Amino acid sequence: MSGSLALLSDAMHNFSDVLALFIAYFANRLAARPNNATKTFGYKRAEILAALFNASVLIGIAIFLIIEAFHKFYHPEAINSIWVIGLGTLSIVLNAVSVLLVKDDAHDNMNIKAAYLHLLIDVMTSVAVVLGGVLMYYFGLFWIDPVISALIAVYLIWASFGLVRESSAILMQFTPKGIELDKIVSSIEEESEIKNAHHLHVWKLDDNHIHLKAHLDFHDDVVLSVSNRVMDRLEKKLHDSFDIEHTTFQCEYERDDSKAIVN
Repeated sequence: MSGSLALLSDAMHNFSDVLALFIAYFANRLAARPNNATKTFGYKRAEILAALFNASVLIGIAIFLIIEAFHKFYHPEAINSIWVIGLGTLSIVLNAVSVLLVKDDAHDNMNIKAAYLHLLIDVMTSVAVVLGGVLMYYFGLFWIDPVISALIAVYLIWASFGLVRESSAILMQFTPKGIELDKIVSSIEEESEIKNAHHLHVWKLDDNHIHLKAHLDFHDDVVLSVSNRVMDRLEKKLHDSFDIEHTTFQCEYERDDSKAIVN
């Protein structure tokens, strides 16, 4: 009705936010389901998949908007700026309320963070849309509409790329950011019974749970009760120092295998 690509981009982004909130809600419900014999990790990564999907949708929308903005920049049309200003202002109010509702839960949950990011960007894009509408109303600068759309799209890509990278790293089981394997090995080898630690694997199951698997080479052929005490101390130390929630150790003595840290 308005003929404004900037307003359309804001509307598409708002629609994607509604979809993102529904996906975030159902992913949280799914992640809370208990583990079972066929799903030993449960649905812990449902939230990560949802965050990746939401961010990917935003990037797809942004690419579409950039293409449309270039087309409209070279073929400008008259725009009903009253619609742009009015609906843009309404969008600012509604999105600001939504941001306040999810703000507290966005710190510790990647999926809620994705939804929060959607809403926060919406407020900023709506402000840009309203400013563009004002310029068009008073000065007839209709070329500013596709420019605002393109800027919104570029910002969407920039804001979403980090979330795509972070969620992909978890799904690919990369070593969590801030974790240094050399420091973990040094911490393990501080135990007098341990000769060396090797075959380390460290990954995040979801936003909050870091897992570690390692082979422990003992100096002596100790009994199980001794190895248990060593593992108990290591579990506490690694939890306190590196926030590692779950550890799996393979205890060895004079085993002929590779002693590389990563193998």
